[in-house]
Amino acid sequence: MIGKDILKKIRKIEIVSKKISEEIFAGQYHTAFKGKGLEFSEVREYYPGDDIRTIDWNVTSRTGKLFVKQYIEERELRVILAVDLSASLNFFSSEKSKKDIAAEISAIISFTAMINNDNVGLLVFTDEVELFIPPKKGKTHLLRIIREILEFKPKNHKTSIDNALRYLNKVLKKKSIIFLISDFYDMNFENSVKITSKKHDLIAINIFDKREVEIPTRGTYLLKDLENNKVILMDLSSKRAKINFKNKLNELRTELNNILKKYNIDLINIRTTKDYEKPLFEFFIKRKKRK
Repeated sequence: MIGKDILKKIRKIEIVSKKISEEIFAGQYHTAFKGKGLEFSEVREYYPGDDIRTIDWNVTSRTGKLFVKQYIEERELRVILAVDLSASLNFFSSEKSKKDIAAEISAIISFTAMINNDNVGLLVFTDEVELFIPPKKGKTHLLRIIREILEFKPKNHKTSIDNALRYLNKVLKKKSIIFLISDFYDMNFENSVKITSKKHDLIAINIFDKREVEIPTRGTYLLKDLENNKVILMDLSSKRAKINFKNKLNELRTELNNILKKYNIDLINIRTTKDYEKPLFEFFIKRKKRK
């Protein structure tokens, strides 16, 4: 039984995401991710300026008039939302948690894909694969994906991007677009990223909270690691403590950036307290120009 609060949240996300997808992202997405090729659509009469290579000589010989073949883009792309729902995604310091943002971004991508007649699937992972929904079309299917992200109760708390990508490399027989949505508090996933980027179109979406990059300037705080439940007492009045904290964060981010850059994987950074439409739009524009 789905609670009223979840239903209300799903409905709100659906309305907002559909509007954003239709008004902002649909066209950009279409050109950023090209279909598999062209398929024949119909013939029409030749107009001056048409490419003579498209003339349909069979129809032309039967009718005595020049006719050309028209083609449409063959799409039916497969989009996979690989969503990290480890315990750290529940963290929030403002109105929305990282998990909430992951659900909203997933909804926007899903509705944009739907408008372009593409299939969408979902992989939910922690340090193991907890749920896989194969790619399909349809509004009911997309609403289920949003509901699962919002409502899913993972068995585990930790993160393994390596396990998630290994699983996708096994089950996905055809090239797919994989949006890897996580806060990337993990290590030792470079080899699986390397393999996945060769087989599929992999895009990383890094979600972070402002308190993960802007620590208080003074005071003593209890800090808890949500994935292993470790608690430490940190005096942020200490210059050394602040430097060590920032160095650890920078080390993780630098490693992530280096791995993604090494294998030409796009990275979209999303901050929970800022508008995520802009970085998503900029990503589609960048991909469009590249294509």
